[in-house]
Amino acid sequence: MAQRPVAGKRRGARLALMIVILLLLAGCASGGGNVQRGGAPGIDGSWVTVQRGDTLGSIAAQANVPLARLQRFNPDANPNRLAVGQRLLVPTQQERAPSGGPYRYQIRPGDTYSGIARRFTTTPARIQSANPGIEPTRLRVGQVIQVPLQAARASTARASASGSNRAARATPPAPDTSSLPGSARNWPWPLDDYRVVRAFGSDSRGTLQPMLLATGRGANARAVADGDVRFAGSMRQLGRVVIVHHADNLQSVYALCDSILVDDGARVTRGTPLCEVGYSNTTERHDLLFDVRLGGKPIDPRRVLR
Repeated sequence: MAQRPVAGKRRGARLALMIVILLLLAGCASGGGNVQRGGAPGIDGSWVTVQRGDTLGSIAAQANVPLARLQRFNPDANPNRLAVGQRLLVPTQQERAPSGGPYRYQIRPGDTYSGIARRFTTTPARIQSANPGIEPTRLRVGQVIQVPLQAARASTARASASGSNRAARATPPAPDTSSLPGSARNWPWPLDDYRVVRAFGSDSRGTLQPMLLATGRGANARAVADGDVRFAGSMRQLGRVVIVHHADNLQSVYALCDSILVDDGARVTRGTPLCEVGYSNTTERHDLLFDVRLGGKPIDPRRVLR
């Protein structure tokens, strides 16, 4: 009988210890309460942490926000190279990000004009000027402010739409063909009707970007030279893709396709339809990503195209 109180005390101590452990675990789980897993429900307005298998498209779909808006609220994120553990900001339904600015941004805990300016590549002075009735030292969580972009960035964004067609049809500089094999000459463009909306080259962050061509609905991408189809299937971030190997260790890549018209391993000739160009919800266009490689190394397609 004398042992019962001792046993009761031990059980009580164990119960108390378990409660403490559960509270600690709960604290650890909620300590980063504004960071959630990509793809979790109710993530709009939050920071999310990219997990294996996450894409910008899947996160945008779960948050019910347009993909273009998600991209613009994360200007440093490369949609083709999301890293596990990377943090992304998911905008709320009240926030907007027009290409030329100003953005409608909702204040979050810890925000300052300086931090917001760094994120969107502008200046605190421009933000303050755009919000004359708001005291920078008294920002309230949930408050909506205007975030103007830098003048150069905004003017570039506005000019890109109006001048893209003129720039695409402008005569490009003479390509350097001195180091290319003799077979890489006067290849036709992969589309009959197109405009170059993004030229081959490095972006502002130094990331090499392949050429992007806009075309009309129902357009088919065609082989630019004779060769063998070495891949005809889907790739993450690139949709349906066709890769053709040509003579002299040259390859051509056709991505963002809607449907593939050739089989893996097929022999194709110049002009063979390879795929139907897909529609992009991000750009609201039919876009073809076109790449040319020599020995697996990307080269400017203008060096081999007519």
